[in-house]
Amino acid sequence: MRVEPEAIEEAAKLLYIRACKILPDDIKAGFARLDGAETDATAKTILATMIENIGVAERMDNLLCQDTGIPIFNVLIGRNVQVDGWSLKEAIARGTARATREHPLRSSVVHPITRRNEHTSCGERVPVVNIDFTDAERELRIEMIPKGSGSENGSFLQMLIPADGVAAVKRFVVDRVIQAGGKVCPPTIVGVGVGGTSDLCMHLAKIAATRPLGTRCADAEGAKLEAELSEAVNALGIGPQGLGGDSTAFAVHVETAATHITMNPVAVNIQCHSARRASATFTPEGIRIGF
Repeated sequence: MRVEPEAIEEAAKLLYIRACKILPDDIKAGFARLDGAETDATAKTILATMIENIGVAERMDNLLCQDTGIPIFNVLIGRNVQVDGWSLKEAIARGTARATREHPLRSSVVHPITRRNEHTSCGERVPVVNIDFTDAERELRIEMIPKGSGSENGSFLQMLIPADGVAAVKRFVVDRVIQAGGKVCPPTIVGVGVGGTSDLCMHLAKIAATRPLGTRCADAEGAKLEAELSEAVNALGIGPQGLGGDSTAFAVHVETAATHITMNPVAVNIQCHSARRASATFTPEGIRIGF
């Protein structure tokens, strides 16, 4: 199966716009679950406002949040798929720029030193394109995630040592959630990476933060840690927008990787309540759009 750059460009454009407007079904269900369990009156009012905002955005074909974020594209290439790697990256950048100019979307991307904004949501090494491979036959999947700065600023890394044990991992995560407080627009998905190298660990935390609700870490110990941390974080009382309540996080997600015998990195990356994403799956039968 061959995937042409023109199709990738069009998909990148449509996914960026779709992700900014329509919240995935699992996040909507997460809101309903939190609202049903919330005991604080103020928190329930805030959750109701958030839920209404989701509905208004869909009814009016408008944005869920004014922050269109840093555009991130996760590409999974299956078996027997022909695609030119460089052309793929260039096509994604063109689609991102078209979405920004043609929709139009607010460009949130600037040069890190001059702060110059090209108003394309593109720049040096942005959009971020992560490429991996899957054993799926004749399938290419592109996931688009607009990562807003409010939640991305809730990113932390610590290089622990093995002697610190899992208790130090838990303490680091809980302390960072307390530190972030309401600045990351809770209720959140708290992504946790454990292991790997410093850069891989941060990447794992991002993967965890942007995983669909209801999914579990494939590693048994990671899944156990997810459950324990989810309970601990929601016992903090931070609540929606940091104004108190039971609903601090939809969930804590954990991703793990093997690491060196003398270190144990842990990273936190937080996703805000507007946990946006969209995907396109290319197969010989056509293109399927979803979350």
